[in-house]
Amino acid sequence: MTEFLSFGEIMLRLKTPGHERFFQSPTFEATFGGGEANVAVALANYGLNAGFISALPDNDIGESAIRELRRFNVDTSNIRRSGDRVGIYYLEAGANQRPSKVVYDRAWSSICQAQPGDFDWPQIFDGTKWLHITGITPALSESAAALSLEAVKAAKEAGVTVSCDFNFRGKLWKWGKSAPEVMHDLVKYVDVGIANEEDCQKSLGITADVDVESGELDTMKYVALSQKVLETYPNMSTIAITLRESHSADRNGWSACLRDSDGFKLSRQYEITDIIDRVGGGDSFASALIYGLNAYTDRQQSLEFAVAASCLKHSILGDFNRVSVAEVEHLMGGDASGRVQR
Repeated sequence: MTEFLSFGEIMLRLKTPGHERFFQSPTFEATFGGGEANVAVALANYGLNAGFISALPDNDIGESAIRELRRFNVDTSNIRRSGDRVGIYYLEAGANQRPSKVVYDRAWSSICQAQPGDFDWPQIFDGTKWLHITGITPALSESAAALSLEAVKAAKEAGVTVSCDFNFRGKLWKWGKSAPEVMHDLVKYVDVGIANEEDCQKSLGITADVDVESGELDTMKYVALSQKVLETYPNMSTIAITLRESHSADRNGWSACLRDSDGFKLSRQYEITDIIDRVGGGDSFASALIYGLNAYTDRQQSLEFAVAASCLKHSILGDFNRVSVAEVEHLMGGDASGRVQR
């Protein structure tokens, strides 16, 4: 019995050393990552009973991915061993005005080939409190989209709270349907929505007067955007939107807003300079929001925990957010000095 579950794909992450270009040197740093796996790891790191649902091949690479999850106390008992390959993504870390680049190699991975009916959802959700999914898995293949929809329907039938990060990945939506066509049906079963400044528009087709390319954000526009999302999906009780001001690859402004039945809430803003690794920043927000919504009665405090946790993730290399609750709460309390702790 696992209380907090996420469903999706864990990938092999191959990153160039430091800030090198692809094949500037014949070396890649090999680790594992992926949006939904990142959430499971962070939830387990916060002390929650967390697990990961996926499909991986029955070979040494698949086994290595499972061992990595177990190292963080993530329950892997609901990972199906099927298919022939682990998805891969290549990462080139940007610097200053040069953006980071991601190249996907995920076609025909195990989760892409998984089908509805492959998972025993009633058994999986027995005793489960929360399921987290993203808009990434439905983008991978028609069968992965159908499986994602099957998962959220089964979760709702079992009385499980469903959160979804609407993550739009334009490089992945190639199998025939657009993101809004698929996500419209899936989001009908979502209780807590999570997005960035473009996901609502490109994943859900909900437009707002927001320029996602300028690097500057007028946060008041998100009052209307968040209200429109909840009006479009009345089943959704909460929508959280991250607000990133991208001044350069190394310097971002970082905050978020949240709307629920009590109205609109805006977090404090962090100025993040000298970014180490921003990949996984959204996943760290999602996982920390899930923790915050379950740990605190004050929704403003839940939002502040999520923003602080994702702020700290920008200082950590790799997909996973390797911070504790105490470290996040320390930053929430106002100590952003970075002084050595002795």
